[in-house]
Formats: sequence, structure tokens, C-alpha cells
Amino acid sequence: MCVHVAIPEPTSSDPAYNERSLPPYLAALRSAGATPILVPLHERQDRVARLLAGVQGVLLPGSRFNIDPQRYGEEPIPECGEPDPARTAVDELLLQEAFSLRKPILAICHGTQSLNVWLNGSLTQDLKTVVNHRPGRDVVEAHSVRIAAGSRLSGLVPRESGDEVQVNSSHHQAIWVAGDGLQVSAVCPMDGVVEAVQLVSSDHFVLGVQWHPERTYTQRAFSRAIFAAFVQAAAVWQPRRIEESVAPA
Repeated sequence: MCVHVAIPEPTSSDPAYNERSLPPYLAALRSAGATPILVPLHERQDRVARLLAGVQGVLLPGSRFNIDPQRYGEEPIPECGEPDPARTAVDELLLQEAFSLRKPILAICHGTQSLNVWLNGSLTQDLKTVVNHRPGRDVVEAHSVRIAAGSRLSGLVPRESGDEVQVNSSHHQAIWVAGDGLQVSAVCPMDGVVEAVQLVSSDHFVLGVQWHPERTYTQRAFSRAIFAAFVQAAAVWQPRRIEESVAPA
């Protein structure tokens, strides 16, 4: 079976960012055995819906834009970046589809924040901690993350790494309150910033990481394991009746 994974364009108004950031996602998906299906952000909703009907999983990538704080009940502070309403609208379509039919979801950086807010969680608008969470795209080991025992990630960490691994980092916002049904599965041990979440579910693969495993796919076994687990979940996904599914109110 050919596994198709929907991935939205990272931004609606920054072609240079898209051209720079998309290739690692696409390459990682292909290397893991999936066929990426790019979802344009300026497409009509009915056409997006037709695209989604043929996919078995959803990957929400990073973005240079921020989530609108009004979506989680706050006014933006000066340090908060501008939102991207077109990306938000497509993310919401993809999330509704994936939760309605329990399609696997892998969310990365901005995608993790989008997932969290869609599930009624909140964000820290601008991180001010002892850790530099945005040292640059070329920094492979920005800081460590501590993986929660028994989490999905704990089964993917190389045995020699124990419960802490080094990750890259490229964000100035992060999860503050985890969304409905989400469980924190990794934190930065030096400042407590949430670095990964997963859905509390035995039969719906939903994983969000704040770092960028697509950038270190060829360098890190842990990064490859994350994509492999996601694609494997998509490969075995079976359609479910909508009336059997659970989606947030």
C-alpha cells in the first residue's frame, strides 16, 4: 500500500521560507516510505477536502509565523509575531479530518502549537528562560530534552541515550497549558519548557514535537525513528465511521 501524507505549505506569504523549509520534510517522508501530498494554502476548501480524502496521515510543519493569541484568549504582546490566517484555516481543516477519522498526526514546531491551540490549549507568547530556544537552523544540538517514561517517544529513543537526548531548536513560543487530551511527553530539563506532547489514546497516533527532526533526519537515528513510527501508523490506518470518532467541542 502506498502511504499518502498531507502536508500544508508552511506559509501563505513567504515563498522563500517555503522553498527553504519544505524540502527536508518531503525528503524525510519519502525516506520513511510515504508520498507527501502538498496542500496549497490558497485553495478552496472543497478542493482541500478532496485532497484529504486520499491521505492516510497528516504532517503539520513549522512556520515563521505565530499562532494568533486571540485564539487562546489572550491579546498579543509586542514580542509576538504576526499570524498567518490562511495556514491556520488549512491546519484546522486537516486537524478536523484527522480527528474525525483518527488519521495519524505528526506535528512539528508551529504545527505542535497549532495542534495544541486547536485542542483548547494555550501558548507562551515569548520565551524568556536560561535556554536559547532559537540558536539558528544550523545548530544540531541546541539543548537536551527529557523524555517521559512510557510515552511514544520513549520507545523511539536510542537505548544508549537513556531518557535525555540532544535536539535542535528554532522557536520563541511554546506550549503553556496542554490541550484537551494531550499529555506532555518531553520537556527541556533546564527550564521546564514543554518540548513534546501526545494524544492520550491507544488507537490514535498523535505526536507533536517542538524541535525539527526533519532537519536531522540523515544525522540522528531518533529523528528517523519519529518519522518511521508516524509513517507506520499511517500505513496501518483503517477508515472509521465518523459517528464512532471523537473530536473536540
